[in-house]
Amino acid sequence: MYYPSAEAWHKDTAKRVLLFGMSGLGKTYLSNMLRDQAGWFHYSIDYRIGTRYMGEFIADNFKREAMKVPLLRELLMTDSVYIASNITFENLAPLSTYLGKPGNPDLGGVAFADYCARQAQHCDAEKAALLDTERFIKRAVDLYGYSNFICDSGGSICEVVDADDPTDPILTALSRNLLLVWIEGSDAHRAALIKRFDRAPKPMYYQPEFLLQVWQDYLAEQSLTETQVNPDAFLRYGYARLLDHRQPRYAAMAKWGVTITADEVAQVKTPDDFTALIATAIDRKTDESAATLT
Repeated sequence: MYYPSAEAWHKDTAKRVLLFGMSGLGKTYLSNMLRDQAGWFHYSIDYRIGTRYMGEFIADNFKREAMKVPLLRELLMTDSVYIASNITFENLAPLSTYLGKPGNPDLGGVAFADYCARQAQHCDAEKAALLDTERFIKRAVDLYGYSNFICDSGGSICEVVDADDPTDPILTALSRNLLLVWIEGSDAHRAALIKRFDRAPKPMYYQPEFLLQVWQDYLAEQSLTETQVNPDAFLRYGYARLLDHRQPRYAAMAKWGVTITADEVAQVKTPDDFTALIATAIDRKTDESAATLT
């Protein structure tokens, strides 16, 4: 673990933290607060994915749609217009729109094979963006003069690492440079996340074997062909299963760092509150380790 004690955490004038957990539990809230109120460098994995590693895929998808419109086709063919995404930390819609939803094309769905290909692109991009973290830690100091560093990881980080492998290259690199912090949700948070997702299903990354199983189960249970699938209905069907699938993977990752709860995050109002909470989490981990040894 990057910080052996709460004292070491408090004394460090160049704190480094990576937050992970399901979307909606406070990762970006904490990252924005630390950036805006305390001058921490905010490294967003999803933003890095959408700009550095999938930006061309996203822009090409926009252009593909524009080419279907005669006027836009003519302008594009003569380099008269420029099409690009405008991803921000707060608006990652271009990335999620590109990932898409499988199912009926008349309802905005994409072919399942194309969907899986985009998922694979995202997997490669997420791994690369995570491995870029160390370089951005150095870049934040050398180029911009930031001392403290917060990495806001995507909810799918648990799908691209093997936390049970002590030699996992991504987790090894991350734990060597930052404190990994799991924001753990309760059953009540799980229910709230499902309710929120039902209102507005959004594309996301799935571990391939899990995705294929959920897709096959949905087609069988609903007696549908691929092109009959309502894309939003499929995402709603799989979301609760996705939460349950990820929970043990997050818990395994927590062995590489510390755990805080979403309820505790909700009580954090200032950077000092955050510092105190992480110290508490480190003390808890130290006590748990000591109890295990005895």
